[in-house]
Amino acid sequence: MNVPRCSGVCAMMRVLALFIHVMSTTAKRHVVYWNSTNTRLTGDDYSVQVNLSDYLDILCPHYPADPPSSGPVETLALYLVAEGQFRGCVETKEAIKRWECNQPFAPYGPVRFSEKIQRFTPFSLGFEFLPGRHYYYSSLSTDDGPPLPCMKLRVNVCCPPTTAESSRQEDGSCSTRSCRNAAEETLVS
Repeated sequence: MNVPRCSGVCAMMRVLALFIHVMSTTAKRHVVYWNSTNTRLTGDDYSVQVNLSDYLDILCPHYPADPPSSGPVETLALYLVAEGQFRGCVETKEAIKRWECNQPFAPYGPVRFSEKIQRFTPFSLGFEFLPGRHYYYSSLSTDDGPPLPCMKLRVNVCCPPTTAESSRQEDGSCSTRSCRNAAEETLVS
């Protein structure tokens, strides 16, 4: 068999096409510095648009080894909450505590928590995200921390399900845990 050989330009085009394909399917990382100096968190309209397989990286407040004399350091807990709690920035029994930022002097830099935006999770403490839904994060001071302003973030998961998927969810034929879990349904809109 005679297979045509590819010239140098042709080989480069193949490599470029492969590179573009890999880059277009790679997950993005959305980084949020979660502290009271981030004015986007203290407003009412900060939201992040994510796709399935993306990551939401939360960086906790961090201070140099020598504590600043300007005031107490921030320590806080982050919660996944329903929209009503998000608007008022309050903790209720339905809120899911995701992380606690309680190491403001970590020697290696700010503590980072990563949330993978995925439809199904193999981890018991992981959270499953549905396309086309909105999820809400807010934080409260820990008991040993100073009072902090209300900091919150809305996460919009891209792309609503197609008509076939949504009809399967409505008629009960969807067999996934995220379709059946009523507790999760209270956290999304």
